[in-house]
Amino acid sequence: MDYDEVTSFLGEWGAFQKAMFLLLSLSTVPNGYAGMAMVFLADTPDHHCQLPHLDTSWQQHNLSLSPSLPLEERAGGQWALGRCQRYRRANSTGTGFSNSTEGCLDGWHFDRKQYESTIVTEWSLVCGDSWKVPFSLSVFFMGVLSGSFVSGQISDRFGRKVTLFVTMAVQTVFSLVQVFSVSWVMFCILFYLVGLGQISNYVAAFVLGSELLGKSSRVTFSTLGVCVFYALGYAVLPLCAYFIRSWRVLLAVLSLPGLLYIPLWWLIPESPRWLLAQGRIEEAEAIVRAAARKNGVTAPALIFKDHELQGTNDHSHDVRYTYMDLVRTSKMRNVTFLHAVVWFIITISYFGLSLNTPNMNGDPYLNCFLSALVEIVAYVVAWLLLKLVPRRAVVTVPMLMGGLVLCLIHFVPQGVYDKTLPYIVMGLMTLVAGLLSILLPETRGMPLPQQVSEVQTLNWFCTKCKPPAEKKLPEEDGCL
Repeated sequence: MDYDEVTSFLGEWGAFQKAMFLLLSLSTVPNGYAGMAMVFLADTPDHHCQLPHLDTSWQQHNLSLSPSLPLEERAGGQWALGRCQRYRRANSTGTGFSNSTEGCLDGWHFDRKQYESTIVTEWSLVCGDSWKVPFSLSVFFMGVLSGSFVSGQISDRFGRKVTLFVTMAVQTVFSLVQVFSVSWVMFCILFYLVGLGQISNYVAAFVLGSELLGKSSRVTFSTLGVCVFYALGYAVLPLCAYFIRSWRVLLAVLSLPGLLYIPLWWLIPESPRWLLAQGRIEEAEAIVRAAARKNGVTAPALIFKDHELQGTNDHSHDVRYTYMDLVRTSKMRNVTFLHAVVWFIITISYFGLSLNTPNMNGDPYLNCFLSALVEIVAYVVAWLLLKLVPRRAVVTVPMLMGGLVLCLIHFVPQGVYDKTLPYIVMGLMTLVAGLLSILLPETRGMPLPQQVSEVQTLNWFCTKCKPPAEKKLPEEDGCL
């Protein structure tokens, strides 16, 4: 007997499930703007070399600066004042200039029309230091990568609830400390830790919700729950950024809501599934009985019988899985590799498009907000499709369509060819991911695997495979 059968008396959508759905979904809202905030925190306003030898009246009229600044070609073939060089003065009075140029020896003058300050204006991350802007975001994703590797192990070792709240604290605390950064290096170090906490608490919330909710609610939770609330956080970002034009104030306003999640510690329980896997049956029973009371149902006198419950009768709580179990057998190795490739490409395309909204034509705040709204619509559509269409088709078809659209972007008039190249690369990669996803096993209507041995085989190795029996070895089903 598996966990879902044992706890079926709770019902599928009672007060307990609704509360867990809402609270865990709310916990993902800050994830939607933690990394995306760099769209505004690190935007580069128009700038040119400081010209201390000119009076302030010259600084206020760009046209009058043309004798001291060379022209450079911008996107669309337009010419504008240079941003990284200036003409050398022909004499000490500053009334004449030679034809030779020099760098911005006295720093830069930044246009303050859109932003009061960004990290670019704070530490002059332009010209020779412009690489530091994308690198800052790369550091964040290094933290995300690190968190992706360690969060699962931490969650299995210490529990889903502890991992969720500790990593939420990491994200909130270091984001607040980041407000007081005194250098770009300090900002990046803290940003790495924010990224580590951001992905870890998102994954912990996703897993905890999947284990607390019934099988009929998991699809809704994974789409209309964590994903939609993530997108709502993304939508909040341009609204805040529109009214707050200082990067330090904006980051503080985005970070402080994390403190509001502290009371959730007393409202969200640990996963009974995880407790059972640890052999802590009494604690698991207490949580399920509390859920039954909240749902207004009567729990059986004995809920979990050690000799009947799958996964506890063989001392499974003594088994510690590691990442090596993902590649130990050929079946798991193939599934792991394919999912890693598909997710890698999806992540590149998603963040590549989302973080590029300031570079699109039109208002950057509106572009960012519309991007979030489109994302919310996409999650609702995905939820409907997952109820009606095989899961593999829901993965494959949108990726093929998205990849094709990205590849067609180069037909849209641009002025500068290299601006379309990243989209074409992302499009080709997305098409490859869409084709590879055809090989994924279908999971619609299948029970949630309780053990590694229950994972299905990829379609290219066996077209008629069924999940192996509980006691079989992974290769005993006749598939490689």
